[in-house]
Amino acid sequence: MRAIQAGPAIGLIAQVLLLAALAATVGLGGVGWGIGVTCSVIASAALARGLARQRSARLGPATWVTLARATLAVGVAALTADSFAQPISVTMLVALTVVALALDAVDGQVARRTATTSTLGAQLDGEVDAFLILVLSVYVSPSTGAWVLAIGAARYAFLAAGWLLPWMGEPLPRRDWRKVVAATQGIVLAIAAADVLPRALTQAALVAALALLAESFGRDVWWLWSHRHATQRRMAEISERDLAHADPARGRVRTGIAAVLTVLALLLVWVALVAPDQPSRLTLSAFARVPLEGPVVIALALVVPARTRRLLAWVVGTGLGLLVLVKILDMGFLATFDRPFNPVDDWSYTGIGIETLRDSIGRTRANLAVVGAAVLAVVVLVLPTLALLRLTGVAARHPRWSLRAVTGLGVVWVLCWSFGAQLVSGAPIASTSGAGLAVDEVRAVQAGLQDHAIFINAIRHDRFGDTTGDRLLTGLRGKDVLLVFVESYGRIAVQDSSFSPRVDAVLDEGTKQLHAAGFSSRSAFLTSPTFGGISWLAHSTLQTGAWVDSQGRYDELVKSDRLPLSVAFKRAGWRTVGDVPSDNREWPEGSSFYRYDTLYDRRNVG
Repeated sequence: MRAIQAGPAIGLIAQVLLLAALAATVGLGGVGWGIGVTCSVIASAALARGLARQRSARLGPATWVTLARATLAVGVAALTADSFAQPISVTMLVALTVVALALDAVDGQVARRTATTSTLGAQLDGEVDAFLILVLSVYVSPSTGAWVLAIGAARYAFLAAGWLLPWMGEPLPRRDWRKVVAATQGIVLAIAAADVLPRALTQAALVAALALLAESFGRDVWWLWSHRHATQRRMAEISERDLAHADPARGRVRTGIAAVLTVLALLLVWVALVAPDQPSRLTLSAFARVPLEGPVVIALALVVPARTRRLLAWVVGTGLGLLVLVKILDMGFLATFDRPFNPVDDWSYTGIGIETLRDSIGRTRANLAVVGAAVLAVVVLVLPTLALLRLTGVAARHPRWSLRAVTGLGVVWVLCWSFGAQLVSGAPIASTSGAGLAVDEVRAVQAGLQDHAIFINAIRHDRFGDTTGDRLLTGLRGKDVLLVFVESYGRIAVQDSSFSPRVDAVLDEGTKQLHAAGFSSRSAFLTSPTFGGISWLAHSTLQTGAWVDSQGRYDELVKSDRLPLSVAFKRAGWRTVGDVPSDNREWPEGSSFYRYDTLYDRRNVG
């Protein structure tokens, strides 16, 4: 009992003292304090629980070294959390990391030389490694990309899989390569945090580290999979032994938890299948439909062998997760750009979107939002697969009841489909929306790939491409010409809105002033290829006469020799100037495609 109390208490005190030392030296804000203390409490509670479960365990010399590493990892976590709210001392963060990584090589040596190796010590060592790698990946991700979070999340995803799949939670044989891979992750992440290498080299090192990690976890998963039958037999033997001494109350609790998990898995798959992909259709009644895809998958799981059943759950579950992700993206793009997500071209907006978000809400909040979005995407992809694995497993263990449920749902679906039963919103109750969306996405990918070839062929036919300068823009000779884009809400600004009369009054007054000065004006409406942003597509459409409604088309256009208005003016003898006062970075297309003589932006316009 003294060991259970003393070890965690000493660790907690040491970690709080380290946080206080960081606050007094390099500074530690409220966020850092909060995360640091939380991690410290969780670590101490976990150590106390491990000591309580292994009564014979003692904190030997090696375990105290590991506890010191845990203390340093808490300090790294506090500084990482603070980095999202204010500048931190990178030198201190890297120093704590380097010492923690160095001690990782010490605790194993101490354990072997003092003959104090223990299961608890090995577990604590592995969890400290995983926690430090997770914290470092969080710190590095804003500068290198959210994908780096996969390095830190791998261990915890493996643990989560073990909770849901018993064979994934079995002990693994000793393999020293595992320690080498873990040490490599820490070293590479520490180098990335120190920012001492060129960006390209850092990215390459992180990719290599992630590949090593994937190989290591993949080998472990394969070993567990190949030994799963032995695991199932051992679990069955344990269950038989436990049955003789079973506690009825405890058995009822386990049965209840299993039932709740099964119901949650069923609801998750059901919602994923029938959820709409348009914001206007997102109502409670939309989830009252009967999906055909669910009963079909369960029916297949009842007739195929066990190995094929699990493969079916993995394939369909991954596809279902992708469909849910597409539905979320469709709703976001419809609300923002008045069109669904384009699976071929729209991925290119990721960097622009993050940059815009940082300009709108600040770098710290934007980075947190990006991390949250990455975690959400992983959850959306993984949960349907885990839910289907559970449902197909339950169906296989209870084939009679499952067959009845599938038959009942199938009859209901056929009746609703035959009579054309609909919800109040007009949506059919008999749903195949999941399969339909999958087919639509495949067609959208095909259409997007074909569209590139069609557009390339279209922009080759340039009506004015070979026109000489003396025949271009002859009606504007001797005049200064300004082509001005005013970002607005489009046609609604002057028609059919509550503020249209006031805007019209301003325009009428301007027209009178022009007439008084001897000028006249004419206006007309043009249909824009874009909505709600990405206005450079509309600019290029007006400049070239090519219909540019996607980033893929824009990329092809600016690589071509199509004649834009700016080059036409230049060819006809004008000096051309581009002025985009909101830009704060290089715009290579302004020189390479539009070929302006001078470019102005926020950095030089004054």
